[in-house]
Amino acid sequence: MRIRVSIPAQSLELREDDGRLLRRYPVSTAKNGAGEQRGSNRTPRGRHIVRAKIGAAQPENTVFVRRRPTGESWSPEFAAANPGRDWILTRILWLSGSEPGVNRGGEVDTMRRYIYLHGSPDAAEMGVPGSIGCVRMRNRDIVELFELVPAYTPVDIVEFGLETGAWDALGEAAQAVREAVFVREQQVPVELELDEFDAGARHAVARGPAGEAIGTGRLLADGHIGRMAVLREWRGKGVGRALLETLMDAARQSGMPRLGLNAQTTATGFYARFGFTAEGETFMDAGIPHVRMTRPLA
Repeated sequence: MRIRVSIPAQSLELREDDGRLLRRYPVSTAKNGAGEQRGSNRTPRGRHIVRAKIGAAQPENTVFVRRRPTGESWSPEFAAANPGRDWILTRILWLSGSEPGVNRGGEVDTMRRYIYLHGSPDAAEMGVPGSIGCVRMRNRDIVELFELVPAYTPVDIVEFGLETGAWDALGEAAQAVREAVFVREQQVPVELELDEFDAGARHAVARGPAGEAIGTGRLLADGHIGRMAVLREWRGKGVGRALLETLMDAARQSGMPRLGLNAQTTATGFYARFGFTAEGETFMDAGIPHVRMTRPLA
């Protein structure tokens, strides 16, 4: 299993390794935005793991200080008598960074900054930034997540969100990414990149922290996934994985029994991690070697 926290979307997703969505929760990340520096009161980005699980079997609204239950229980009356406290309630999933120099070690160490996924008062608003660095969740949601995930579960905290829709709504954004990647970078002729299938396809677009389009892909009515593209500066940050998972979600919701795609041979390992297997011989498309890959959608 894997967890993805989207700062722009203020959401947390729990997925199987093959991309299947298990749970989605609203969350609240840092009011100060994203950042890794100690003392910044910002939510760290990048790859993490759940280093420790704290609070098993404690009642909801149990108050924690320095990861220890204080014997107190949050209530509106208790909060009114203790103004200004940063409430950490019910359960704690303590995060540890996995990227040295980015979120691990020195002044950017997530674990030493005491960054958690944790429960919050019922009055705490979800879906908008409001914490001082941690990822706040509703008590019932953190209890459920706590029971589902083991220690060392990967946690990606990302600065992008995703949307799906028709070409009329997303075509301009999708086309900008595709032209940057396929036409300018890979030298695919523009007349081959654009085709008649866009109008009837379901499109996914990933957007960065300022709302800019950074990746795209599409799903055809016959279950074919294609036009997967991520801007160069956003590669290696989980955008491609999120796009593929989103398109697979759309296929499941439509009841499609099987998916297919034509993968550039350099990307076959990526798709194989999601259960796709190669079929047939390598072939050329727009001067680039490809292979057909498929997978059932059980």
